[in-house]
Amino acid sequence: MAITDPIADMLTRIRNAGLLKKKRVIIPSSKLKLEILKVLKKEGYVADYAYEKEGNAILVDLNSKLKKLVRVSKPGRRVYTTKDTIPVVLQGYGIVIISTSKGVMSGKEAKKLGLGGEIMCKIW
Repeated sequence: MAITDPIADMLTRIRNAGLLKKKRVIIPSSKLKLEILKVLKKEGYVADYAYEKEGNAILVDLNSKLKKLVRVSKPGRRVYTTKDTIPVVLQGYGIVIISTSKGVMSGKEAKKLGLGGEIMCKIW
């Protein structure tokens, strides 16, 4: 079965594993997923992740800090933002992940660099 939205699938796997109090989840690999996980690790929402070449998968060690993941931009409806309208999640307690021309980064980082782009997801 083909997955039409691999990012939403990744977020759902992480969300479901967190609800079941799992320590680790396995996700099919892609470059974009690795970039999103890099931001999640940097912000402290994921404990660690490791790319496994032979299975073409990513092993993600979960953190209890992660409460909710929401996919914003979908394949049928892309959501873009400018540097001035980057959304603030839960008055600064959450983050928004944005795909910019300089790569995937958090909303705080994009605002600091003066970049806009596609809003991938909101996390808190």
